[in-house]
Amino acid sequence: MRIWIDADACPNPVKEIVFRASKRLGVPVTLVANSPLRTPPSRLIKVVQVSSGFDAADHYLLHHARVADLVITADIPLAADLVERGVPALNPRGELYTVDNISERLAVRNLMEQVRSSGTFGGGPAPYTERDKQAFANSLDRWLVKSRSG
Repeated sequence: MRIWIDADACPNPVKEIVFRASKRLGVPVTLVANSPLRTPPSRLIKVVQVSSGFDAADHYLLHHARVADLVITADIPLAADLVERGVPALNPRGELYTVDNISERLAVRNLMEQVRSSGTFGGGPAPYTERDKQAFANSLDRWLVKSRSG
């Protein structure tokens, strides 16, 4: 079991929660990013810096994450590809992407992208809140307990 983080746009509180869980449970963590990252010193935490090419981090994650792993990402198309391969994906707001919900999330994402590109609606995701942080921590804990017991 390994936790992978699609790290370029991942909120710092999410990384901190994962680092604490890694230390507490001895779970290896790999952050994948286009730029250099600072992490706490730990033999369990590794950073992979990929090229700045389009979707380079996504391609790396798709080729290296395994069914027993967990990928943390806000990238819904990446999550859809992972779920299709049987790899669990969790977003930074605590939602576990599954076969049952990923098609709907992808459809909503595509619709919102169309609306934004038409100029009708602007802006990106809502600010990351304490509530989001707690929801993520709870979801990560549930996944870790379930994956370690079964």
